Amino acid sequence: MKTLWSPRALLPDGWATDVTVTIGADGRIASVQAGTQPSGERVGLLLPAPVNAHSHAFQRAMAGLTETRGPDPRDTFWTWRRLMYRFLDRLTPDHVQAIAALVQMEMLEAGYATNVEFHYLHHQPGGVPYDTLSEMAQRIAAATSQTGIGLTLLPVQYQFGGCDGRALGPGQIRFGNDPDPFARLAEDSRAALKTLPPDAGFGVAPHSLRAVATLDAMRAPELAAGGPVHMHLAEQVAEVEEVEAAHGKRPVEWALDNLDLGPNWCLIHCTQMKPHETTGLAETGAIAGLCPVTESNLGDGIFDGVRWLSAGGRIAVGSDSNIRISLSEELRTLDYSQRLRDSSRAALATPETSTARTMFDAICAGGAQAAGRQTGRIAPGHWADLMTLDADHVDLAGQSGDTLLDIYVFAGSDAMVRDVWSAGRHMVHQGRHVEREAILRAYATTMQTLRDAL
Repeated sequence: MKTLWSPRALLPDGWATDVTVTIGADGRIASVQAGTQPSGERVGLLLPAPVNAHSHAFQRAMAGLTETRGPDPRDTFWTWRRLMYRFLDRLTPDHVQAIAALVQMEMLEAGYATNVEFHYLHHQPGGVPYDTLSEMAQRIAAATSQTGIGLTLLPVQYQFGGCDGRALGPGQIRFGNDPDPFARLAEDSRAALKTLPPDAGFGVAPHSLRAVATLDAMRAPELAAGGPVHMHLAEQVAEVEEVEAAHGKRPVEWALDNLDLGPNWCLIHCTQMKPHETTGLAETGAIAGLCPVTESNLGDGIFDGVRWLSAGGRIAVGSDSNIRISLSEELRTLDYSQRLRDSSRAALATPETSTARTMFDAICAGGAQAAGRQTGRIAPGHWADLMTLDADHVDLAGQSGDTLLDIYVFAGSDAMVRDVWSAGRHMVHQGRHVEREAILRAYATTMQTLRDAL
């Protein structure tokens, strides 16, 4: 048993003072009590640690390396993607493990307790499977063993190069699986999680309506076997146009008509939606998996967060391409995009909660749903996924209530994060991961062999 005591904590029914949290040997919260005398380990401002709901770990090694103008006078997502394909042909399993460990460490240091890995780099260059079909999934699990982060692994099905069923191109061939091989890979990937603690979770991800047969997208919940199902949806204008030409409907319209959408689904990006699509999708109970920093970097567009939340929609955030892993910046970028589009301020605040509090509550609940993980609340029975902010920070000292979160998101940074626990594992102390030096050394060695890939 571990006991934490905080002078101020965000509990399910709001802010509380003098809070004692007891963590059981199983990594779950055993008890929570407010108005107590100090006991156990005294910590800072105590918050539930959110889920990072969407990550492609290997892309972290490209961060900052694709910001020059290419031969096309109007660089787009699609020119970025060509560079990404060229890069990933160099990656070995050892590289992927070192990169994933760095990504997970940075997530923890940013305040995330869980990594939902949208994992589609399955095979060798040229598309030949590894001798062990789940080799790459095992490397994600090995990184997780080192970092101690919670993991929900989502093997990705990626079969076609477009809605017309064309073959995968050279850059995509490492992702590719027909339905039967993918089912075997998914089962082997699930088995790879047995090396991890019991909080590890599993789901599946049909990549997009461009990359899988529509029937396979509809059958994805069967392979998930009760776990979450994630899929990219309506990210780019060209994608919307291709789906509409092939299926007679825009991606969200097709999904609403043909998929059994509900709380087990997480649709990633959704930056190209019309108003009726936004409200219709929100009403299904599915999660919108938002990646505001990456969506900004790739020029995807702006998610209609005001309309979505007004319709009762649920959200989670993720770092996607991992160009910048920062919980506070994801939330700041999400809200600022709404302000810039609508010429407004405090766009996502409600009469009851401030802007940052509204977003933080939403991503804690939505992230738990997207990960299929009992998390997001400082409450008995939930995994002890916790983060603290430095209550003595010059900007936080003397503040209270929702203002604390507003300062953290809009005036502060992840440097305010002091401690992070994932399922009771205390992995970040005083802002630094316990394995930071070893993880950085392995990553630096990896990058020495990859620097000329772009």
